[in-house]
Amino acid sequence: MIMRFPIIAVLALGGCTTLGQMPTQTVATAEMKLANGAPAGTAAITAAGDKLTLSVAAIGLPEGLHGLHLHTTGSCDAPAFTSAGGHLNPAAHQHGTLNPAGSHLGDLPNLSVGKGGAGAVSAQLSGPRTEIEPALFDPDGTALVIHAGPDDYKTDPSGNSGARIACGVLKRV
Repeated sequence: MIMRFPIIAVLALGGCTTLGQMPTQTVATAEMKLANGAPAGTAAITAAGDKLTLSVAAIGLPEGLHGLHLHTTGSCDAPAFTSAGGHLNPAAHQHGTLNPAGSHLGDLPNLSVGKGGAGAVSAQLSGPRTEIEPALFDPDGTALVIHAGPDDYKTDPSGNSGARIACGVLKRV
């Protein structure tokens, strides 16, 4: 009977997620702000093996879909947040997951915000961690920007997602 327990435990754990698949490390965080300086939520990048996942919890935003992108410069000067630069695109691809010539590292799924002004989204960043981290943490950093409208996932360079309404600078943890 003593010998069966370890075997049963091993068999039971065989179908579980491996440690290499679980987010085991927070790599970066960002405090999102609206143009008036009010909080707009938080973001975190977590690592699971060689994969990075971005998770965003937003507050105080208008209801609807909002484009969400990583931008080239870790700067969020209000009110327009243009200091964040263009989309993070180290491989020089076009914009959008539906663009036949796309997509780039800054492309993320739309953020869906409910009637109460809150929303959340999580997305795995495309590419291995060893290629993504140098782009995220280059000398001028990276910003995460929320746009006024939805990303159409095909129009280059920004998905026709409109003005920038919230921004946060990713900081390595």
